[in-house]
Amino acid sequence: MGFCEERIRNAVAAVDMVKFLKPNKAVIVLQGRYAGRKAVIVRSFDEGTRDRPYGHCLVAGIKKYPSKVIRKDSAKKTAKKSRVKCFVKLVNYQHLMPTRYTLDVDLKDVVTVDVLQTKDKKVAACKATKGRFEERFNTGKNRWFFTKLRF
Repeated sequence: MGFCEERIRNAVAAVDMVKFLKPNKAVIVLQGRYAGRKAVIVRSFDEGTRDRPYGHCLVAGIKKYPSKVIRKDSAKKTAKKSRVKCFVKLVNYQHLMPTRYTLDVDLKDVVTVDVLQTKDKKVAACKATKGRFEERFNTGKNRWFFTKLRF
């Protein structure tokens, strides 16, 4: 191994990885019950924690997407078709696929790590998330996020 090759290798090792899995980044869950579902990162843990010693993040995603609304639907039917079901979960970085999209939905105050400790706190967080997602859907923003992935 030559002198130049060694210098290049050391220079590459010294460069820090760019943190691109930041809050409000839209991702697709690749593994588990919610595989193929879209989610948004609420908080990321690059270095891991004591319980999970690997890079992971807290995500809030869509469990059930809204249905297609047509013009002849009544107001009641439109409201029913516009419903969204949500999930809140800690996910390993390796089970996420980042997208180019970001969502400007503020979920930091609603979804936290201690929400996952008890069932009723998690249900309450999901309800609050559902409300914010439905509000975004009804205003017509982030249209891509609310369409089902076809694969």
